[in-house]
Amino acid sequence: MPLNTDVKQRGGGTALRRTAGVTFAASLTFDDIHHDYNGKETIRGISLEARPGEVLCLLGPSGSGKTTLLRIAAGIESQTRGRVCIDGREMAGPECFIPPEKRGVGLMFQDYALFPHLSVLDNVRFGLTALPSSDAAAEAMVALERVGLAHYARKFPHALSGGEQQRVALARALAPRPGVLLMDEPFSGLDSRLKDSIRADTLDVLRQSRATAIVVTHDAEEAMRMADRIALLNNGQLVQVGRSQDLYRKPRSLFAAGFFSEINILTGRVTSGRVQTPLGACDCGPIADGQEVEVAVRISSVFVRAEGPGVPARILTRRFLGVVELLTLAVEGLDEPLRARIRADQLSEGLTDVVVNVAPEDILVFEKNS
Repeated sequence: MPLNTDVKQRGGGTALRRTAGVTFAASLTFDDIHHDYNGKETIRGISLEARPGEVLCLLGPSGSGKTTLLRIAAGIESQTRGRVCIDGREMAGPECFIPPEKRGVGLMFQDYALFPHLSVLDNVRFGLTALPSSDAAAEAMVALERVGLAHYARKFPHALSGGEQQRVALARALAPRPGVLLMDEPFSGLDSRLKDSIRADTLDVLRQSRATAIVVTHDAEEAMRMADRIALLNNGQLVQVGRSQDLYRKPRSLFAAGFFSEINILTGRVTSGRVQTPLGACDCGPIADGQEVEVAVRISSVFVRAEGPGVPARILTRRFLGVVELLTLAVEGLDEPLRARIRADQLSEGLTDVVVNVAPEDILVFEKNS
């Protein structure tokens, strides 16, 4: 990825100029982006901004459009409508298309895409072609030091662990000091035992580099651990964007509620501003009377006790998972078993008849098919 290059739009004029050795966090804006593949619409009018210096996670299930959106930002995929801008300058739109290598962005692929025939140092300096060889090597060493792998500079990728390869790929993406770093599922190939530490190390490096980062993931917990803000996507549309606590505590749809935690789903109809369920009644806010609603109850918000006030229930299954247990319970009036996650050993072994309660503030109500 060249440095010190002028970027020209199709109509003329300079879009972006970069200089080596300095990182300027840039904003990246998606303006009404549409995309289709073989006649099927994959992105449906997404407008979103990654602010300078922030970590923005694109979160969603497979096929939601998050990777396609990242590829459009990088310039390796073209939208059918809309604009992509970096610091307000159009990179792709009706009158302009700036090639990927001239956008001032770094791209980290899901499979790391390291060159097996090049040393670690040569992999990292691969994108520094605008610098003299000695300067490129020095910049590459700075990037390797940043990720703690300077002592592996002469090794080859096959000699590294998966976590070390991930850090080399991160160093290579950061070496040209991009204003925006794009990361596609960067931790998906890592062992679950390593994932937490590598993710924390990566976040530290991102903070030190001060680059804006857009990270694609399908893991809600990973997004909450990393992101300043999360953009939740589904079926090519932006469902909700905000801080992790906003999306968790105030989801705007049943889909959003279910993506951030396991939930029980109940149904009912609003009467006098409330909905009656087998677990009790709850307020429905501004939803009109007579409207069918879906009620979400997080499994961690179902309190189970051996006795006391509450709704009678019977334990159907019980699974020990270390610090917690997962229960399924039969409750009168519910067609499906109620699921609960409770602290392990809270209930005595062999207990079957219990009572359950749900705090009213932990009940989420949505218009049906929201």
